[in-house]
Amino acid sequence: MEREVVFVATVTLVVLVAMIIILFVIFQSKKNKYIIKQLEAEQKMEQEIAKSQMEIQEQSLKNIGWELHDNIGQLLAVAKMQLSILSPKLPDQYRNNVKEINTLIADSLQEIRLLSKTLNPEVILNLGLVKSIECELERFNKLNFLKAQLTVSGEEVKLAQKDEIILFRILQEFFSNSIKHSRAGELNVLLEYHDDYLMIKAKDNGVGFNDEGTMEKGGSGLINMRSRAQLIGAIFTINSAVNEGVCLSLCYTYRYQDV
Repeated sequence: MEREVVFVATVTLVVLVAMIIILFVIFQSKKNKYIIKQLEAEQKMEQEIAKSQMEIQEQSLKNIGWELHDNIGQLLAVAKMQLSILSPKLPDQYRNNVKEINTLIADSLQEIRLLSKTLNPEVILNLGLVKSIECELERFNKLNFLKAQLTVSGEEVKLAQKDEIILFRILQEFFSNSIKHSRAGELNVLLEYHDDYLMIKAKDNGVGFNDEGTMEKGGSGLINMRSRAQLIGAIFTINSAVNEGVCLSLCYTYRYQDV
């Protein structure tokens, strides 16, 4: 009788323990699913916020580009024309000065036109990634900001339109840091087109840094580049050392073009 009681008690205990374990496993499974769903929802929300911010920035840049091209550009063009009309009426000793001013206005007008191109996303879409980068580097060379060079290898692939703009904006952010903070004298950009992906590398010969946070003091350039890269699934890395410049790498897997 005692054995039967012990046996029943043991079986009951085992069943209870098994039920507790099963319930715990079910609870943990549901908890994990809930946590995963929460994380996915948070990531989706962060992506949507980043996407919205990017769209707002693009519209702002587009408006600035229009203002530069249509308003300021036209004012400079009129000023240049007025000086050309005025020059023959001036005494000889003033004509050289007017000619120099006219040249400065012409250079400013060309700079504004180049700048307006790189600010307007619609122009970037029309030019394409390679031509847009060429246009930006040409501007740096003309203004003697630094010596910039672009190298393209492989057969150029037409990328999804929105992705082209994002890739270009990431590079623009890097270029801006190279000019403003790195005190670089040279900037080299490499585009390697492969069968399934595009590898982009940009390197300057500036002062470099040890800590990523020092790339742009008090700013968010590095964060902007990373968040933009995440939006298109590109692998973003940046390396640097003091007095060895900064090197940016972007690995972008091709996606279908926008319809």
